[in-house]
Amino acid sequence: MVAQRAREVEISGIRKMFESAPPRSINLGLGEPDFDPPPAVVEALCRAVREGQNHYGPSAGIPALREKIASRYRDREPSTSRENVLVTGSGTEALMATALALYDPGDEVLVPNPGFVLYAPHARLAGAVPVPYSLTPARQFLPDLDELEGLVTGKTRALVVNSPSNPTGAVFPSATVDRLVAFADRHDLTIISDEVYEEIVYDRPAVSFWGRSDRAVIVNSFSKTLATTGWRIGFVVAPRPLAVEINKLHYHIMACPPTPAQVAVLAGLASDRATRAMVAEFRRRRDLVVRALRGIEGLAVVPPAGAFYAFPRFNWPASSAEVAGALLARGLITTPGDAFGSLGASHLRLSFAASRDDLRRGLRILADFGRSFSERAGGAPPSPVRPPPRGRRREAARPR
Repeated sequence: MVAQRAREVEISGIRKMFESAPPRSINLGLGEPDFDPPPAVVEALCRAVREGQNHYGPSAGIPALREKIASRYRDREPSTSRENVLVTGSGTEALMATALALYDPGDEVLVPNPGFVLYAPHARLAGAVPVPYSLTPARQFLPDLDELEGLVTGKTRALVVNSPSNPTGAVFPSATVDRLVAFADRHDLTIISDEVYEEIVYDRPAVSFWGRSDRAVIVNSFSKTLATTGWRIGFVVAPRPLAVEINKLHYHIMACPPTPAQVAVLAGLASDRATRAMVAEFRRRRDLVVRALRGIEGLAVVPPAGAFYAFPRFNWPASSAEVAGALLARGLITTPGDAFGSLGASHLRLSFAASRDDLRRGLRILADFGRSFSERAGGAPPSPVRPPPRGRRREAARPR
């Protein structure tokens, strides 16, 4: 008999699509760069292994890497030191350790809807209650502060934010960050800011929550910026007392992060040339995808300002899972929008971390699919996007 917590969480909808795909499918579903790590990073990993750096390291990470990460955050908060930094086994583990360190059973945690698939399950695994707040196309997928005010109760413990966003590609303007910090301060909330995509932006820089609140925990990773998703190296930047507590949970999850990979990503932080070249290519692909999506009947799209996802809305008479399944049968892997929350219904997530040739082929499949619906429905345009009604809607937030 398995534990109740195991029965209450499901396999990610992203993984379901990826693992059920037929051979030679065009993969616009799984979010990882289609680049190799920079040569200096690969060589540093090989050298570390050859030279015997294959043993346990400090639980919080090797000091040189922690110091380098801290130095990159001092422009946001000059007092940042390596004592604020904890190296983790991926951004995912950083999120889990942070949740376990912060949430008690019965606490409520504000999480984005749609939002990354781990925020709500991590709250549930800690015994807390995820309370979704709305991100809609009508608001460019930015939080509604009035709605957030209506969701707070005496049990609310934390606010989870993600900019640049997976799945929407939204990037918070500086004014939005300031308003969210003021909101969290008013209600004595800890901000957990997932900033994994902070360097992958197109229209404006991403604004970090570090240095804007003394109760912010930053989760980040090297997976996307160095194209090392399989290496599983991330980090947390947090106020020192909280970093100590997160480190305790981190130790009990995995003892310490892998030593050779830490040595390698430290070498990768010496230059951002490869990351800038990768982002320039993602920008060209973003533009290609947005142009194509705007020409497909039955679709509407908010151009992503960051990350490498488009999150178009469709008006076809089918669910997100049905549309994604039909596209999968045609050889195109996408992710159903409702894998990211109830407000992802009638959306698909398309990753443009794929070659331009694959993007063109995949978008042709999507266009053909959309044309088949439009021909049957007389070519009706997408219905107008309306924000959901405001209100607490607390029952919908509780685990089922």
